[in-house]
Amino acid sequence: MSDLSAIQAADYVAKIKSLLIEKNAVLVAHYYTDPVIQALADETGGCVADSLEMARFGRDHAAQTLVVAGVKFMGETSKILSADKRILMPTLEATCSLDLGCPIDEFSAFCDQHPERTVVVYANTSTEVKARADWVVTSSIALEIVQKLMDRGETILWGPDKHLGAYIQRMTGADMLMWDGACIVHDEFRAKGLQDLKKVHPDAAVLVHPESPEAVVKLADVVGSTSQIIKAAQILPNKHFIVATDKAIFYKMQQMAPGKTFIEAPTGGSGAGCKSCAHCPWMAMNGLENLYECLLHGHNEVEVPATTAQRAMLSLNRMLDFAKEHGVQSQGRQF
Repeated sequence: MSDLSAIQAADYVAKIKSLLIEKNAVLVAHYYTDPVIQALADETGGCVADSLEMARFGRDHAAQTLVVAGVKFMGETSKILSADKRILMPTLEATCSLDLGCPIDEFSAFCDQHPERTVVVYANTSTEVKARADWVVTSSIALEIVQKLMDRGETILWGPDKHLGAYIQRMTGADMLMWDGACIVHDEFRAKGLQDLKKVHPDAAVLVHPESPEAVVKLADVVGSTSQIIKAAQILPNKHFIVATDKAIFYKMQQMAPGKTFIEAPTGGSGAGCKSCAHCPWMAMNGLENLYECLLHGHNEVEVPATTAQRAMLSLNRMLDFAKEHGVQSQGRQF
């Protein structure tokens, strides 16, 4: 977000609140966006959540315009599930390394080489990739869905996050063939730095997102999605937590678990630089200024070709129906 003064930020917030009412719009924000954006969503009856809950909330909300503060695949997913609504984003340039690293032509060819496998893709993918898949999953529900498919005797072709896929494979024992992708934020966490930090804070519980490398995941007390990490901070007795995910989540963690202390897990190893430093550069592109402009002028409307959207809807609805029927575990897996 740009460097606004407190007075300027307050002015933008007031104008955005007015426009949300005027435009019959609701703001849906991801946990990794700037805390100012998250607070604005909370204050206006919107939603601050992981991608699964963002998708459900936007689909079910009465507003005719959804403003999605996040990255592009989240806006596309909202459009798929709410084809009759207008979907705006503060910027259409905010993307995701997992999406970029899984182009549809290459991924489709990979799938064609293994037609016997059920194609399961992470939500951090393009509409075209979702349309090619049999199932879409988020990190909060992937374990349960893969377990169900394995119990039915199905083998899995997984994409795109190799760390999340490997974690699910270890936990379920499923036969999974992996696409080679990674998140630039979570891929930066390092086990050596985490071990050193644990020595400084021996009473801290370690909360890790499963997009992190295996060596980091193995040091965790709880492994889970963003919503599961927040829940763990609420219910565990620890007063201090070392958190291996995007540091923008601290806003909601502090809100939901007041009085507890949250510490960033180290990135990049000792003395090394990093590409993300525990914060997604694309999520950071969502700010008050471009949020205001998109609402005022209707800029950055998300469009998805109808035929592709219809195919992607099948795999997304399988996930949402499964979540509704079985529920999503809220605490993550403990070691």
